Amino acid sequence: MERLQKILAQAGVASRRKCEELILSGAVEVNGEQVTAMGTKVNPNVDVITVNGRPIRSEKKIYVMLHKPKGVITSAKDPQGRKVVSDFLPGIKERVYPVGRLDYDTEGLLLLTNDGEFANLLTHPSHHVPKTYYATVKGVPHGSLLEKLQRGIELEDGMTAPASVEYQDVKMENNESTIAITIHEGRNRQVRRMFEAIGHKVIRLKRVRFGEVILEGLPRGKFRHLTESEIKKLVNEASKTHKVHN
Repeated sequence: MERLQKILAQAGVASRRKCEELILSGAVEVNGEQVTAMGTKVNPNVDVITVNGRPIRSEKKIYVMLHKPKGVITSAKDPQGRKVVSDFLPGIKERVYPVGRLDYDTEGLLLLTNDGEFANLLTHPSHHVPKTYYATVKGVPHGSLLEKLQRGIELEDGMTAPASVEYQDVKMENNESTIAITIHEGRNRQVRRMFEAIGHKVIRLKRVRFGEVILEGLPRGKFRHLTESEIKKLVNEASKTHKVHN
């Protein structure tokens, strides 16, 4: 017997958190009975589980990495008809969804999966999996400003965790510089807001690393499946950081 939300997530319905919302909203039935209680345990081999009237089924687990282009929505569909990340996954028949988000104006490494447990592990606030970005900013931030980012900086939603930062490139003729920044949180537009807080607006932003998984060699707009080794490293890293921060 397993918790209902865990079974739903494992079946690729959505992330664990979203599955909990589906249960609370009354969208889930077990053997024809609506279930809204958290922690309800079921046997997926015996019980008939439906979401919005449709029975769940076990799907082959898919783990992919996409080089998301700028100007693409991190979503399965968009009411305004803009390009979404699923448009860049030809041949993937399973319904995968993003692990975390990348802003419309941000490009780079985006993980997608139909494994809700995996997605929840990597995005849970207590797990602190490091993510590295290349931020091209207006001007050249002084070393003392970068030290502020390293120590953690006050934003409107609280203090950020310490970040790792280093210069990648400086173009004096364009009055811009590129800085590698590694953060361990996933707040909305966090990197952009951190640089704005030290007076340097982000012009371009690209995520190049998620845990031990690196974007290198994957062309913009293309995807590839993660290797078993990469999946294992991500799970281990999330589990390790969870223990460290608890």
